[in-house]
Order: sequence, then structure tokens, then C-alpha cells
Amino acid sequence: MHEHTSTLLTDLYELTMLNVYVDSGMHENAVFELFVRKLRPGRNFLVATGLEQALDYLENLHVTPEEADWLASTGRFSDTCIDYLRELEFTGDVHAMDEGTIFFPDEPVLRITAPIAQAQLVESRLINLINYQTLVASKAARCVIAAGGGRQLVDFGMRRSHGSEAGIASARASYIAGFDGTATVVAGKDFGIPIFGTMAHSFIQAHESETVAFSSFARHQPNNLIFLIDTYDIARGAERVVELGNELAKQGSKITAVRIDSGDLVEMSHLVRKILNDGGHPHIKILVSGGLDEYRLADLTAGAAPIDGFGIGTSMNVSADVPYLDYVYKLEEYAGVAKRKRSAGKSTWPGRKQVYREYNDDGTMRHDILTLEDDQQRGTALIKPVMQNGKRLMPSPSIEAVRKHVSEEYKRLPANLRRLEQVQPYDVMVAESLRQLTAEVDRQIR
Repeated sequence: MHEHTSTLLTDLYELTMLNVYVDSGMHENAVFELFVRKLRPGRNFLVATGLEQALDYLENLHVTPEEADWLASTGRFSDTCIDYLRELEFTGDVHAMDEGTIFFPDEPVLRITAPIAQAQLVESRLINLINYQTLVASKAARCVIAAGGGRQLVDFGMRRSHGSEAGIASARASYIAGFDGTATVVAGKDFGIPIFGTMAHSFIQAHESETVAFSSFARHQPNNLIFLIDTYDIARGAERVVELGNELAKQGSKITAVRIDSGDLVEMSHLVRKILNDGGHPHIKILVSGGLDEYRLADLTAGAAPIDGFGIGTSMNVSADVPYLDYVYKLEEYAGVAKRKRSAGKSTWPGRKQVYREYNDDGTMRHDILTLEDDQQRGTALIKPVMQNGKRLMPSPSIEAVRKHVSEEYKRLPANLRRLEQVQPYDVMVAESLRQLTAEVDRQIR
């Protein structure tokens, strides 16, 4: 995800508009804001994620000579436009919420202030980068809350992700949201995320017996002793783990865990826990996987199943119940004049905006106030400057710092917003100054 992605990864209309802006001499600053119009069914909050990749993209924005030549060959663009693209770089400012901040509809996650050709061009890729990670982090957050404290959560879903970039991004987003690690190896290399993995059913099947498979694995992976026990018979698999555990104990080694990937997970976990305990191995943890999501986690934890950790795959990485968000990137000001869209059902609030968050005495969120950038309100301002003249104002926080911020955000969530079902929406108030500006812009439009 750190490699340069072609600037041509965009929609054609971004380039056609850029052509007109350049040829018309429209070089004044434009202000665009990225926000979600409304929550999808089943979501009570979202987790802002992907800012790091968005800033990387902006800092490295350019068109290669080969790309410029190809664009010229299409005959769609003027020579002036092609010359502009050959010299392209992002020179604007960026304001954004801290990555990992919980947010709600109409609240800008990111604001771009730049010459309009630049600001317009980056629209599609910014939505592409931030939408997906926010989608996965918000799904993962629900899994973290449903699992409760003390249980391990691991991302298992790269193989079902929609492409390699999505697989890596989902590992990052889920870790930020509170997962303990991922099975995706490159995410360990790129982001320092703990990686987890043991064996597949094919490994067991490739050996002459389950016992031989377990023994071979223990010999060659002595520091990663987690055994998959449901290839043939779960009870017998657990008994073989006890037998091997007794042998390894004589050598000073311990088995870490067993994994169950099928069947009635409540019934099987109780059965396996009894076998392990009776065999003298109460320290061996039970991990489960296989078609899990936050709803299944809630059922398993509510039923007090003796499960110590979960592998979450497909349902999270594709956000199966809510596979998209209503992210948009809208013009709010051009050449110093506030702008707004008035389309039915898609109207926007004009001007450069700020979000203030007020808290109750117990530290939980009370309400947010959406207002204009220069309209000071009570509470904590959530939108901060992060880039000026195309350069970051400070180094990005570490992934561990972002992860800690998300953990603190969970503590501030009102109890009703932590529920899996849809509840009364969190209160986002619109300040009078913003309403007055909207009325003024409407008068000008009329």
C-alpha cells in the first residue's frame, strides 16, 4: 500500500473537468469535504480510517511521462491540459479528523483546500482509499464490542477480499479497530501488525494420520503450537493434543491452543474444554473460526462458551451486511465564495466546517455540533490541520497510537450506540451560523 498508485486510477470525468479548469484559467482555491451522507442500516457509528494512505497519495501525486503520453494519444485533452499534468503535484492544504475517530453523518472526515484542478482530480481515489478502510474498521469495531474484553480476535479474510490492496487494507483497518492481529503476512511486514497462523485441514490430510501431522508440526514449528482438531473427529483430535501435550511437557514445551473451524461451536468448545482440562492442560486455549461475524460473536459470548479467541474472515473483510458506505466529496467553497448542492435528497451544508463534540460528566459523548470553521463552540474540535502546501505538518502517528485512540473512543460511546441493532441516531446539531450561511447561499442561487 506504500507503492505509488497511478494517478490515472480515477474516473474520466475528473480529467475532463480538470481540462476545462486549466484551459479556462480557473486556478482559484476550491474547498471540498469528504463525508458520509447517512448511516447504512445496522450501523450506529463509523470509525474514520485510511487517512495515512490518503496523505501518502497526495504527497506522491504525479503523472508519469508514459501516462501523459498515453493521455495525449487519446485525443481527449488539450495540449495545455497535458502540459499541466506533466508538472502536476499537490500543493494544497488538508484538514482531517484524527484517524480512528468515531464520526457520524454530515461530519467532514477530511477537507481539501487547493487549486480547483488539483482538488477535483483527487476525488475518486480519496473516496476509494478512505471508504473501504472506514467500512472494514466500522465492521471490525462491532466485532470487538460483541466479543467483549479478554478474547483474541484475528483477521482471517484476505483470501476472500476483493483484491490484494483490499486484503492488506482490511488487515490494517481491523487492527486499528482493536483486532489482535492478522493472518496476512505482508501486513506484518508493512505495518508491524502481529501475524497469526497455524495449519489447514490439508496439512492434516497430507499425513498418514492426525497424530503424525501434529507431531511433525510440533517438531518443525515448536514456537507456534496451535493445532486444528476438527479435520476428522473433534473429540479424538482433542485427545491427541492431550497425548502430545504430555510428551512435550517432559521436554519443557507447552501447546498454546487448539482451533475449531466447524460444527456447533458452543457444544464443541464445551466438549474440548473438558477433554483438555481432564487431561491436565487447562492452559491450552480454544480458538474458533468459520463464518463468524459480530452477531455470531454476541451469541457465543452470551452463551458463555469457553472460547478464548475468534478468527474473523469473509464477513468482516467484505463487510457482508453493509458492503458500502454513502461517502461523498463535495465542493463547499470556490474562490472564497461558499457553495452548496441543492439536489433533492442530496443537498449539502456550505462553507468550511468544523465539528465540536461535547461529553457528559461520565466522559461519554453527549452530542456533536456541526458548524463553520471560524465559529467557536463548546466542546472539543475534531477537525485539525494535517497538511500545508502539499507537505505534512507532522509525522503520522504510529499504528499503535491510532489503535489506542480507537480504544479510548469506544469508552466514550453511549451504551445504546454499542448495540448491534439500529438505535435512535446520535445527535448531531447544526449551528445557527451554518444555517444562516445556507440561507444566504440559497438567496444568491435564486
